[in-house]
Amino acid sequence: MPDSRAPCGRGPLAVFDDPGEWATFSQPADPATASGLWESQVVVGGMHCVACSLTLEQALLAIPGVVAARVSAASQRASIVWSAALTRPSEWMSAPLALGYRLLPAADAFAPRHGRKAARLALWRWLVAGFCMMQVMMYATPAYVAGPGEITPDIQSLLRWASWVLSLPVLLFSCAPFFGNALRDLRQRRISMDLPVALGIAMTFAISSAATFEPLGRWGQEVYFDSLTMFVFFLLTGRWLEQRLRERTAGALDSLMQRLPDSVERQLPGGQFERVAVRRLLPGDVVRVLPGEAFPADGTITQGDTFADEALLTGESRPVARPAGSTVLAGSHNLSAAVQVRIASIGESTRYAQIVALMARAAVDKPRLALLADRVAKPFLVFVLLAAALAAAWWWNTDPAKALMAAVAVLVVTCPCALSLATPTAMLTSAGLLARRGVLVRRLQALEALAGIDTVIFDKTGTLTEARMGLRSVSSRAGLSREAALQLAGALARHSLHPVSRALVRAAEEVAEVAASGALNLTDVRELAGQGLEGRLGAPGLGVCGLLRLGSARFCRLGGPPGCARVELADESGWLAGFEFDEVLRPDAQEAVARLQQAGFAVQMLSGDNQAAASEVAARLGITQVQGDCTPQTKLDVLQTLQQQGRKVLMVGDGLNDGPVLARAHVSLAVGQAVPLAQAQSDLVMPGGQLLMLPTLLAQARQTLRIVRQNLWWAASYNAVCVPLALMGWLPAWLAGLGMALSSLGVIANAARLSRIRVRS
Repeated sequence: MPDSRAPCGRGPLAVFDDPGEWATFSQPADPATASGLWESQVVVGGMHCVACSLTLEQALLAIPGVVAARVSAASQRASIVWSAALTRPSEWMSAPLALGYRLLPAADAFAPRHGRKAARLALWRWLVAGFCMMQVMMYATPAYVAGPGEITPDIQSLLRWASWVLSLPVLLFSCAPFFGNALRDLRQRRISMDLPVALGIAMTFAISSAATFEPLGRWGQEVYFDSLTMFVFFLLTGRWLEQRLRERTAGALDSLMQRLPDSVERQLPGGQFERVAVRRLLPGDVVRVLPGEAFPADGTITQGDTFADEALLTGESRPVARPAGSTVLAGSHNLSAAVQVRIASIGESTRYAQIVALMARAAVDKPRLALLADRVAKPFLVFVLLAAALAAAWWWNTDPAKALMAAVAVLVVTCPCALSLATPTAMLTSAGLLARRGVLVRRLQALEALAGIDTVIFDKTGTLTEARMGLRSVSSRAGLSREAALQLAGALARHSLHPVSRALVRAAEEVAEVAASGALNLTDVRELAGQGLEGRLGAPGLGVCGLLRLGSARFCRLGGPPGCARVELADESGWLAGFEFDEVLRPDAQEAVARLQQAGFAVQMLSGDNQAAASEVAARLGITQVQGDCTPQTKLDVLQTLQQQGRKVLMVGDGLNDGPVLARAHVSLAVGQAVPLAQAQSDLVMPGGQLLMLPTLLAQARQTLRIVRQNLWWAASYNAVCVPLALMGWLPAWLAGLGMALSSLGVIANAARLSRIRVRS
């Protein structure tokens, strides 16, 4: 990482050029290769529609050193992959400023402050528009209710001038965002939703001003100040409510990603405590966490007993007892008493940071339907401008004033925002709701695919059974003691994450002779996925030397039927020892399988363990379709066969040999403390391993897709009905503004229903 580059001097943004700051909003894009690429998560300000997100993506990709950029209009977030050798954060943060967009790190403490400031200004614009609208409507009412000749020309002129004066604050203050964004679009030679809106507002004010200045002129018959102030008020109302609803939908992910406190009390060498920023903590520090505060890092309680809320991190919805000596996780909340915690890990190494990284990627992910809507948005805006010109041309010879107002109605009423927001708002709402229930969505596209699932395939070990196993018995060759057998097996098992291997390591550590295990010179140790481990013992030890194998009887090249939960240890001369284990089902596995079957899903189990062990577990769970002795290729073959039969498959796994099949399944879910390979390939992650969430997850996905379809239907129907009405001149400008506001509000409010609907699985 080339730290020699000097900060770029771009004002306050230069502070983010310090490599020490990058970890607060970025992480290496590919840690395994040390490529120098970083992935940053930022909050976007100044974005109003999907066309803005596409423009911002293009602007970021034009910056040298920016490798990839994804911007979500629904979540107001962006993910940027950049090269530390070619650029610095201040460069790609400052470039969008010229376009009117502001980028701030997602974890920056000032991001919420900027959001509150923008919300207050938007509220003032709305209040000014509402106050002026009421006054203008009061002055316009006589023209609607008075009969011919009841209003004298001088009174009519006075009312028009009063309306003109009251429309000026609306035009200059309340409409400033529309005009500012439109001018920016024209300078950049592009189109966003604000351009047709600004054109409509300007045309309406120009026509009405001309009629006010020259009552006997060509435009003197009608003024439209009431329509102008009305549809501006409705547009601002829609945007303000849209932002509030977005905070409840897409913003649900933000609230989950901002659980760490800004500061915490750290113990000084003298025993006193001082409040410091969380970013200043180091491993080994002792902090005091008060009731109601979140734990700032992973650590161990050194003093005090309490209860913690770990719902996001483990999926456990009930408070968890955390006495002195127990481990606490960053992001969990201290509920009952002040405790002192010794920090063990901070920053990216915490479990909370890994969860936040998953959720941040989900916030900028674009499902297939959303990508389709994005592609339609810009051509649709071009169609809007052409349709407005067509409406003006059609009515011009009949009535120029009506022609221009028909064009205004077309410009205002059409709204691709509703179409573009239809999918991501519902998906993000559902993702936030699932995160609260302990299911992390890594790819929003998975929710769409999950709605069509009809088959669920489980791995056995670590998925349907507990990740740990207990050693039941040990048998060994004559002359080889139980302790020696455990020592040999434990030395091999240390190189594997498989639950059987971990059980062997625990058992080996309990015997007295295990202290000498470091003397065993094992080389060329390798794990064959789904089969076992092998390694070469360089020097004779415990009466054994040469190649050692630990795994199934077939892997160890031994005859005889396999045991239900048994692994063998063999050397070049034959069998050395056998180890039998007890497998413990997850507490909710049987009920989860039963509920899936009752809901009509086909349930199967594939396992790398022997057929006898797999069948025994399947029988206890009520699963009739089971296959053991599965290699990774066998699992892939079974999956592909089902897919060729037209089945939509959800793969649920937690083993080392699950990575390939997780990547190939229609939807994949990693359960519990899955190994990194499985999590990297999965669409969803369930850290707590609560299998009872599976029926609810599938039902939630179907409900989400139902909401998406309703939103798309509403957005398409709205435009199909209102655009022809505007072209015909039957839709007044104020009603067009109301319709545009309601179109976006409708899809967001419908998405918000997901958080209130009780899903039945």
